[in-house]
Amino acid sequence: MTRLPRGLIAWSDIPAALGLLSRLPIPVDSDRATKRGARAAWAWPLAGFVLGAMAAIVGALSLWFGLAPTLAAGLALATQVILTGAMHEDGLADCADGFWGGWIPERRLEIMKDSRIGAYGVIVLVLTLILRWHALALLFEVDALWAPLIAVAGLSRAPMVAMMALLPNARSGGLSRAVGRPSPIAAILAGVISVLVGLLLLGSVAILLALTNCAIVLGWAALCRRKIGGQTGDTLGALQQLSEIGALLVLAAGMGLG
Repeated sequence: MTRLPRGLIAWSDIPAALGLLSRLPIPVDSDRATKRGARAAWAWPLAGFVLGAMAAIVGALSLWFGLAPTLAAGLALATQVILTGAMHEDGLADCADGFWGGWIPERRLEIMKDSRIGAYGVIVLVLTLILRWHALALLFEVDALWAPLIAVAGLSRAPMVAMMALLPNARSGGLSRAVGRPSPIAAILAGVISVLVGLLLLGSVAILLALTNCAIVLGWAALCRRKIGGQTGDTLGALQQLSEIGALLVLAAGMGLG
């Protein structure tokens, strides 16, 4: 029987993942979390499943109180943004500003680090929020709530681990650099966990979502390498958003709603 390498998994990685990827008041052993670093990234999809379940609870309660599916979807989306502190949305906006606001990698990284948001960032945020809201509303209208929200939240966080393993850090500092780079085995484990839970919740369509994620990871990684020479925390957050949108659109289209 094949065993996972010793030290690959620690139960403390799960609260560490939640503490890193959300604003939840999770007690985390900071010394242990720092020591584990990127080795804890295998648990990122698990953190996503928890956050997705919390958003689903808000959506379900909204429908139970009689709100229209569109409003319930909006509240579920707002819950996701609040739970994460909009960290992924912020990364997407920073990438939009930097990638298309600078002409050389150094300037792009400088723009991405700037706390101010530009026209590219605003436009991308508005468009992506509309897409997520509309896709969720379409799913809510046919009572597809729990499984899509939970599965997509986990499936969209596994690609971040894969890209961290694929690309070098683009800058000498920052969150991604501080966390480190996960091993290929940790990236594979994150992907396997996300797909297995996705299969339990969504059935075989989870395979299609995983393939969509693979295509998005490869395309986004190629663009990041060309634009800034690697990955940063912002590019990882942007990847989560792109993966989530891709999954939601596939689900909506698969149900004949697109």
